[in-house]
Amino acid sequence: MSTDSPVNSPDKSESSLGKRLRNFLVVMVAIALSVALVLGLRTETTSATLAKLSDTSIPLNVAVSNGKPSLVEFYADWCTVCQKMAPDIAQLETEYADKMNFVMLNVDNTKWLPEMLKYRVDGIPHFVFLSKQGETIAQAIGDQPRTIMASNLEALVTGSSLPYAQASGKVSKFSAPVAPTANQDDPRTHGSQVVN
Repeated sequence: MSTDSPVNSPDKSESSLGKRLRNFLVVMVAIALSVALVLGLRTETTSATLAKLSDTSIPLNVAVSNGKPSLVEFYADWCTVCQKMAPDIAQLETEYADKMNFVMLNVDNTKWLPEMLKYRVDGIPHFVFLSKQGETIAQAIGDQPRTIMASNLEALVTGSSLPYAQASGKVSKFSAPVAPTANQDDPRTHGSQVVN
């Protein structure tokens, strides 16, 4: 054995202690970051749910008769778009709660079948904007960005026309004559044209 490189030299034990300390710090930082990530993801989950929105919803019969404009949302608990929009709707409800009604109608409840037929609900979420008198102003279907919903609600509250109103479909203007016209080509008189 040579005396130049002893096995248990003080330099080697110090570097071993430094490595252990460094590894311990790395493990502690990794644990701290993992805990922070888990807690961060937990707090990021939305506190606004469809069930909470439904619980705070104004009944439809009250909404159409209390003199405030209303936003009626047809939804379902299983609807992923409805779930995605719940935080935005909850935020808008907080912002406009004193100015208008927010009504939630679950399409899985057959109690709302007459309303689903009346508003022709064929996709969800289906939003119906009602005037202060309870008359339909506009409808929107599907995912609506929060800014568009906020603009529509602001217009609804102020009584202005909705900037992002989506009509159910375009119609042609038609005006029927008030009195029938005398016309010889009336198809009901085809018997008078037959000659024996």
